[in-house]
Amino acid sequence: MSGGVEIRAPAEQTEGTRSQILRWLKQVGEQVAENEPLVEIETDKVTVEVASPGTGVLREIFKHEQEEIAPGELLGSIDVVTTAAAPAPAPRPAAAAAASASPTAVHGTRSARAPAGGLSPAVRRLLSERGLDPSAVPGTGPAGRITVEDVLRAAPGSASDRRRDAAAARPAPAGAAGSAPGAPVEGVGTSRRVPHTAVRKRIADHMVQSLLHTAPHVTTVFEADMGAVLADRARQRDEFARRGAPLTLTAYFVQAAVAAIRAVPEANSRWTDTALEIYESIHIGVATAVEGVGLVVPVLHDAQVRDLFDTARALDELVRRARAGSLSPADVRGGTFTISNHGVSGSLLAAPIIIHQPQAAILGVGKLEKRPVVVEEGDEQKIVVRPRCYVTLTLDHRVMDGHQANHFLQVFVHTLTAWPV
Repeated sequence: MSGGVEIRAPAEQTEGTRSQILRWLKQVGEQVAENEPLVEIETDKVTVEVASPGTGVLREIFKHEQEEIAPGELLGSIDVVTTAAAPAPAPRPAAAAAASASPTAVHGTRSARAPAGGLSPAVRRLLSERGLDPSAVPGTGPAGRITVEDVLRAAPGSASDRRRDAAAARPAPAGAAGSAPGAPVEGVGTSRRVPHTAVRKRIADHMVQSLLHTAPHVTTVFEADMGAVLADRARQRDEFARRGAPLTLTAYFVQAAVAAIRAVPEANSRWTDTALEIYESIHIGVATAVEGVGLVVPVLHDAQVRDLFDTARALDELVRRARAGSLSPADVRGGTFTISNHGVSGSLLAAPIIIHQPQAAILGVGKLEKRPVVVEEGDEQKIVVRPRCYVTLTLDHRVMDGHQANHFLQVFVHTLTAWPV
């Protein structure tokens, strides 16, 4: 006996995000096992897998790649086999045809090779770009069809190349521009179009909305001496590592940000039409660059109750999960303040850093480098070399005035300069 089971999108979704189908890991008519990853959903913040709710055969797919979905929306259905001996139902003819036509099907049984005319446009383009003969690429799709993944395996590049090619090979939504070479532009030559991922489109929308339509941005700049922090880090780094918490400078920045927020609580707030909502808990997002994806912001919750060790341990776990693509929706939900440590990639100063709405401010930390500084010793002035970096606070000017922003950075810099406190 068998019965139908619905496949639905996760009911929870971070406020302000959109979700779309990234890809189905199974095709109509294929066997699925309960709790087996079945479909990947991409939001502007994370990619999550939806597991199969039962064991049986994938019967229908209602939402396809790049289609936007709502929380709890019906994505497909499974014919669940309740008796082990019961034969699996055959897919409907239309569904079977759809599965055979999919350019990204990867779970079919290898058989006779499909003719070159049966290649999808995406596969033909990748074969051409990589200079491959179709007869030299083993096909794993239905009836031996060559899939995008087969081409990528046959001529692997870097991880970013594979992500780029896979994204470019996804079918574009109806009415959208394709990924074919662009038309020649006078004085420029030809170009290549790479469709935007959901993450990149939502980041773009979010930045434009924040800067141009929501918050008047103002940036204030200070300079921090990191000598005391570097000395403390050298003293504690091995012990922290032994206990499983790599001690990064970001952990110190989080601790100093907590001290500054306590001095200027408005930095940990959001603007509403009727009032300024100031949060008691401090949930700090840490902007993290992920190759092939863009910027994601995992959130260190309750930073105000964490000591340096717990901060370092939790940050390491979040960053590792972000770079592995395994963040959960809860990991990116509920941030009240954000730190962008852009100096890790060599940037000295970035202004303005776009505020992560609906937050009120974002802290930027530039590259740490040795700089000549004039210091006073008694009646004398000397030039010494000190490890220093620029720090910025970009704020929503509706929420804070300049003197509040300056006081925030004064406390932040003092906390770092006078470490340990």
